[in-house]
Amino acid sequence: MKKKNKKILMKKKYRKYSNKKAEKLKVKKSFGSLKHEKKSQGIKKGAEMKGRFFATFSGGIFFEFKSDGKLYDEKYYIDAEDTLGAMNGDTVTVCTVGRRNDVVVTDIEERAVKKVIGTIYSDEHSGQMYLDPEDSKIKFNFIVKEAECEEKANDGDKAEIRISVYPTDITEEGEGVLTAVFGDSCTREANYSAILSSSEIITSFGKNASEEAASHEHDVLNPEGREDLRSDNVFTIDGAGAKDLDDAISIKKEGDNYILGVHIADVSNYVKEGTELDNEAMQRGTSVYFADKVVPMLPVTLSNGICSLNAGVDRYTLSALITLDKFAEIKGVTLKKSIINSKVRGVYSEINEIIDGTANEELKKKYSSILDGTLDTMLELYEQLKLKFQKRGALELETEEAEIILGPDGNPVDIIRRDRGIGEKLIEQFMLCANEAVAIFLTERNLPCVYRVHEKPEMDKVSEFINFAYNLGIKTDYINKDNISAEYLGKILKRAGEKEGLMLPVSYMLLRTMKKAFYSNINMGHFGLSSKCYCHFTSPIRRYPDLAVHRIISAVISGNETENVKKKYSAFADKAAKKSSECEIKALNAEREISALYKTIYMSGHIEEEYCGVISSVTSFGMFCILENTCEGLIPINSLKNKYFYNSESMTLTAAGGIKYKIGDKVKIKVKNAVISLRQVDFELLDEPDCFSEKTQRYILRRSGKRIR
Repeated sequence: MKKKNKKILMKKKYRKYSNKKAEKLKVKKSFGSLKHEKKSQGIKKGAEMKGRFFATFSGGIFFEFKSDGKLYDEKYYIDAEDTLGAMNGDTVTVCTVGRRNDVVVTDIEERAVKKVIGTIYSDEHSGQMYLDPEDSKIKFNFIVKEAECEEKANDGDKAEIRISVYPTDITEEGEGVLTAVFGDSCTREANYSAILSSSEIITSFGKNASEEAASHEHDVLNPEGREDLRSDNVFTIDGAGAKDLDDAISIKKEGDNYILGVHIADVSNYVKEGTELDNEAMQRGTSVYFADKVVPMLPVTLSNGICSLNAGVDRYTLSALITLDKFAEIKGVTLKKSIINSKVRGVYSEINEIIDGTANEELKKKYSSILDGTLDTMLELYEQLKLKFQKRGALELETEEAEIILGPDGNPVDIIRRDRGIGEKLIEQFMLCANEAVAIFLTERNLPCVYRVHEKPEMDKVSEFINFAYNLGIKTDYINKDNISAEYLGKILKRAGEKEGLMLPVSYMLLRTMKKAFYSNINMGHFGLSSKCYCHFTSPIRRYPDLAVHRIISAVISGNETENVKKKYSAFADKAAKKSSECEIKALNAEREISALYKTIYMSGHIEEEYCGVISSVTSFGMFCILENTCEGLIPINSLKNKYFYNSESMTLTAAGGIKYKIGDKVKIKVKNAVISLRQVDFELLDEPDCFSEKTQRYILRRSGKRIR
C-alpha cells in the first residue's frame, strides 16, 4: 500500500471526530433542525437572500456568502455547521440570524461543482475507496461507489469522480462515480493530465476542423484587392521560442507626426464564421501556454503555418495605420486588408542587445534593415507613449514571471525570473496603442465590438488597500470615493517602488483589490489603462475576441453598410465576449496550476536547503514567502516558536516583545516539504527571534486585550 500523504490522514482523523460530534449533538440536516431552532430562538430573522456561496481557503470554520442584490459588496459569514453541505460556487438561499452578517443556508438551488479531482485512498478496515479532493475549498471526502472508466484506481492515484450524492452536512461524506484515473498522484504526468481535465482544456481538434485548416496549407496568396506592403520595412519582434507570430510593425515620421503600422495576421480570411473550425476556435477561446507545450486555439497548420508572419514569405494581414502627433496622441487610424513580407524575424533578447549597445557584428548585420533610423524612431515613439500612459494614470503593475527550464525527462531543472527589457515594453506599448485605436474606430462609427473592459474597484476594497499601504509606511493621500482613479492608485505604486522590497507585494495586493478585466459587447472603459475605449485586436491567432473584432472590421472594409454590420454582428459580438471571458478564466487557471506544479516538483528536490526570500502575504494561518526564483511557500503559523496575533487590517503577525512580520520583510527560510499532488510547498522560518516565555506572552497579550492562537 502506498504511503498516504499528511492531508489524507488529517482528513480521516477529522472525519472520525466530526462523526462523533454529529452523533453527540444529534445534528439534523435541515433549517428546521433543533440546532437551528436553538440558534434562532428570540431572534428576528431577516429576509431570505439568494446568491453564490464561496468557501474560504483555510480552516473550514467560516464560509462566505455574497448577495446578488448588493453587487457582491457585502460579506456574510456562515458557520461550518450551517452550510447544508454547500460547496464553492453553489447558488444558495440564506437567512440572517443573530448578528448582522451571521447567516445560515436554508436551500441549495444550483450546484456549481459537478466533478471533483483528488487522491484515492482506502479505509484500512472496510476496504471502502474514498477520494480526498485536492481543492482545499471542498471540505468533504467522497465515497467512490462505482466506476465508468476502464482504468483501475489504486491507493495514492490521482483520479476524477462525478458527484452522485452531495453531502448535506459538514460531518458527512458525499458519493461519486469514478470517471478518470490519471496515475500516481506524486508524478508530473498524472498531475498535468488532472489539471488539463479540471480546467476543461480541449487538447485535440475534430476531423472536420483539422481538414478545413489543412486545406489552406498551400494556398497561393494574391495581392489583388489588398494594400501591397511587401516592399515596406515591416518586421516582427517576439520571444525566441514563439512560433505563432501574429503581429508585425512598421514606422516612419511625417513632419511631427508618427505613422505606426501594426500589421496583424488576417486569420478571418481562413477561419470563416459558422464553420467547424470557427466553432472549435470559439469553444477554446484562447491558446494556452505551458512551460513545455502550447495548446493552440487553431490547428498548427494555421497558427504556426500560413497565418504566422514568418520572415521572407508573403502573408495576408489586417493593417492598422495609426497617425500620432509628437505627444503620441492618436489623430486617426486607417484599417486595410493588406499583404506583407516580413524583412526580419526579430527576437526580444537580440533587440535588447542592439538597444543597450552590446550586440555583436552578426546581430548588427541581421538587424541592418532597422538600424537606418527605424529603431531610433521606434524608441522615440515608445518614450512618448510611455509618458502619455503615465500622465493619464495607467497602472504599471509589477508581477513575477517565471521561466521554467526543463531537462530531457520533462522535469524542471531550474527556474529563473524572466526579465522584461525595452524590446518587450516597446512592442507592448505599440500593441496597446493599436488596440485603443481600433476600439475608437469602431465606437465612433457605432459599430459592434468585443471590448476589453475593466471596471472600477469597490470603495471598501480600495480603502483596505490604502490602509495596507499606509501600514507599510507608504504615504497615502485622501481619496474621493466618488472618483476613484487609476492615477491615484498609481501614485501609491510609485511610492512603493521607492521603498526596497515593497513594489512586488503592493502590486499583488492591488491586483487583488481590482476587479478582473473581461470581454463585453458594451463599452465600459478600461480602469487599469485609464482608457475610455479599449479592445483586443493584435492576437487573432491565439485569442478569439481578436478574431471576432477582425471579422467585424473586415465586413466594414468590404463596404457593408453600418446598419447591416450592426444587424449581422451585434449578437455575435455578445456571444463571442461571453464565451471568451469564460475560456480565459479556464486558461489562466490551467497555466497557473501547471506553473505551480513545476515549481513544486522543482522545490521537492531542494528539501532542507536554505534560501532568502520576501514575505509576499500574511494570513491568520501563516505567512507566504516568495524566493528570488519566484517559487512561493507557506510558513505555517503553528511552526513558529512564538505565539502570534494576526491583524487583518495591517496584514501582520505580532508576538509579545515587539516581534512583527509584515509583507515586504526579508526572511531566511528552509524548505521543509513539497507535496506534488497538492502543489503545496512549506517553509520553516529560520532565525526567528525568541521573545518572552509563553507565560509572559500570554500575560502581555491578555493585558493588551488581544487574542492569541
